[in-house]
Amino acid sequence: MNIFSHFSQQITDITDTLITNGTITLTDTAKPAACEPPRDPDHGDISTNYAMVMAKPANMSPRDLAAHLVKHIAHLDGVSDVNIAGPGFINLTLDPAMWQHRIDDILTAGAAWGENDIGKGEKINVEYVSANPTGPLHAAHARGAIIGDSLANLLETCGYDVTREYYINDAGNQVDVLARSVLTRYKQALGDSTAEVAEGQYPGEYLIDTGDKLAQKHGDTLLKMDEREWLPLIRSFAIDDMMETIKADLGQLDIHMDRFSSERQLVENGAVDTAIGKLKDNGLIYLGVLEKPKAGNAEDWEPREQLLFRSTDYGDDVDRAVKKSDDTWTYFASDIAYHLDKLERGSDKLINIWGADHGGYVKRMKSAVSAFTGQKDSLNIQLVQLVKLLDGGKQVKMSKRAGTFVTLSDVLDTVGKDILRFIMLTRRTDQTMDFDYAEVTTQSRENPVFYVQYAHARACSVLRQDDAVKIDVSGANLGLLSDPAEMALIRLLASYPRQVEAAGQAFEPHRIAFYLMDLAAAFHGLWNKGRDDASLRFITDNTALTAARLKLVNATAVVIRNGFAILGVDAINEM
Repeated sequence: MNIFSHFSQQITDITDTLITNGTITLTDTAKPAACEPPRDPDHGDISTNYAMVMAKPANMSPRDLAAHLVKHIAHLDGVSDVNIAGPGFINLTLDPAMWQHRIDDILTAGAAWGENDIGKGEKINVEYVSANPTGPLHAAHARGAIIGDSLANLLETCGYDVTREYYINDAGNQVDVLARSVLTRYKQALGDSTAEVAEGQYPGEYLIDTGDKLAQKHGDTLLKMDEREWLPLIRSFAIDDMMETIKADLGQLDIHMDRFSSERQLVENGAVDTAIGKLKDNGLIYLGVLEKPKAGNAEDWEPREQLLFRSTDYGDDVDRAVKKSDDTWTYFASDIAYHLDKLERGSDKLINIWGADHGGYVKRMKSAVSAFTGQKDSLNIQLVQLVKLLDGGKQVKMSKRAGTFVTLSDVLDTVGKDILRFIMLTRRTDQTMDFDYAEVTTQSRENPVFYVQYAHARACSVLRQDDAVKIDVSGANLGLLSDPAEMALIRLLASYPRQVEAAGQAFEPHRIAFYLMDLAAAFHGLWNKGRDDASLRFITDNTALTAARLKLVNATAVVIRNGFAILGVDAINEM
């Protein structure tokens, strides 16, 4: 049971009763109210602004309305005290048993503890990574990949029907450059000592393998072809080879996409023509000349009449070109088609995880999706800030194999999946991050992933002890868990469903990482108190008390595992 949702519903029911009996008359719809822990624990267990958000529609002062509500809230099961604070906040203090019995709820639910149905099966497409298929993933891709995958896990926990998707940008000039770069490596594989990587080609040694594979498959037959023949053949071969590498990189992070969509396929299938045609049918495409931007990026601007999308009708700063001067579609036009494709496949909402360098692209893309859906919030775009890789405070050197960047595989070889995934979620998406190999591999409380992993390992170590295994906990009296540190831990465990729901509503998986750090601190704190005071140890001479505490320890392990599952981190039983 989500204890906060439970009392929110109880207060809603009280309000409905007061409306029905005429005590309250609403003249307008009230805004959603909140039930959450008060900022000051001395103010009770739950604080709600129900009276404040309903006061205006009820044409009453918040405190007068609160007085009506409090009369009924005081009689709810589990409420030991209720009072009005400040301008009209209502603070509830709950019976300890209301919290203590949540331990049984956690152990009964197990892996399902924290799940909710706020998504109600709504189909949501999360597109993330979508790196150009021109090389292995690099360290900068890691953060967006982890955020996107953890968000997808979080949304599934919240009852959404999630599709994880990767968009392959395989129709631009960069894949032609890839093909020419592979041709050079192909010639080298055939023994051509004069073949050198030209300026503008991809210099990474990873393409040597691709060139070797190409030579093994085709021998020297490609040398006899002209560019019109070998370019599409090598391009397709190289893209497939790079995507296999990328999929392997993602696999090391335990990321598995439901779908890979090809930009080239959309273009060749006429999807761009269809999408622009739909906009044109709605009067949103026209021929015009844009004014030159006074500042910022002028990449779309040309001093000529061109085909434009009325993106300003949907909140963009300027209308946007959908065709180039050579009569080919712009990248934006392809993106319009791709997002329409996602919608037509049944997605109710779209989420894109992009690098911060795409910030100037957000408004135009949102405007295009709004043009198709008629809604402002159909597309959510999260911009992921940069990560600086350090080792002992010094910048990590680039990989010779990659040529110009540090590969994701290199990072994983150094720190492993679990450390990388957790640490990448210890900052908000819109904050830059320093990722220091030395710091994230230290075993201390300053290292958050170690601190949380250690809490789970400690809990498991208690449950494995011979004295613990012998005890029957099935009828444990949870009312014996009365120490303030025990109650603080119980409240944290009971609040996990609220944390998951709030994180899901905000599309912010990092909240789960923050919560786990708080939970680990509370558990370690209780452990340390037991080390200093024998009466607070988890296993004592009092069998009844030990049984209750073992349930508390087990519940802690369950919640840590559940949080880790959302973040894609494996829980460690021994350290």
